[in-house]
Amino acid sequence: MNELMLDPRLLRSFVAIADTGHFTRAAERLGMTQSTISQQLGRLEDMAGHALIDRAARPVRPTPMGERLLGHARRILQLDEEAQSLLRDPAGTAAISIGMPEDLATLAMAQGLARFAARNSRIRLDVVTGLSRDLAVRYRQGEFDIVVVKEDQPAADCRASFPEPLGWFAGPGHAVEARDPLPLVTFPNGGLYRDTMFRELEAIGRRWYVAFSGSSLQSVLAAVSAGMGISLLPISVTQGQGLRRVDGLGEATPMVVSLYAREDQEPIGDLVALTSKVLENR
Repeated sequence: MNELMLDPRLLRSFVAIADTGHFTRAAERLGMTQSTISQQLGRLEDMAGHALIDRAARPVRPTPMGERLLGHARRILQLDEEAQSLLRDPAGTAAISIGMPEDLATLAMAQGLARFAARNSRIRLDVVTGLSRDLAVRYRQGEFDIVVVKEDQPAADCRASFPEPLGWFAGPGHAVEARDPLPLVTFPNGGLYRDTMFRELEAIGRRWYVAFSGSSLQSVLAAVSAGMGISLLPISVTQGQGLRRVDGLGEATPMVVSLYAREDQEPIGDLVALTSKVLENR
């Protein structure tokens, strides 16, 4: 059977004739003339090599071969309608890429993004988490539409910035701060807190060594809680973790959380405002 038989226009005429039992009623249903619908059925029958409608019957009805085709034709037309409906629906067809540190991808941030998504079904949000320095480089290279990073000072094109107080923390019941050299729990090379830790300890003359390096916030928090060492962390991420604040190791200057965006037009402008509000209320 020629693949042109699958042309939905011809199948639709065939199904309409079979359903109504009349060429005239089928033509009215499809909004075409009787001659046109007869021609489309004729084309389908020529391709099939079989009569599909018994024209001598009153009302007309499918032939045995037409009965075999009818169920398949209905399924093809249903799939065709579903495909056309899908193409008419723009949901998820435009993407906004966002980069942010892992500890800022919180439930509150997810809820904020969910509110945006509910108002903008056409938009798909592609969120990537990582180290701030890496995210900043990738933003400058054009990979992200919006990026949130932690840094010492915001750049001139920053859309919004928020202070990020830091503190020294150790696990409960572990007096690791009394050890010499001091064991540290850090992020990998390139992690902002890592370099700040080294500078602060060297400024007060404390000897140190890296006892544990973890690539995720959860691994660092777990290592500190287990007593593997102390770490310099954002105070906001330690809430509810059961960690102990350690004094006497110098007061690290707060960092800033900076938000950058390529444009301020909608919908990115709306997303920038929403993200800024979540960061401000942390």
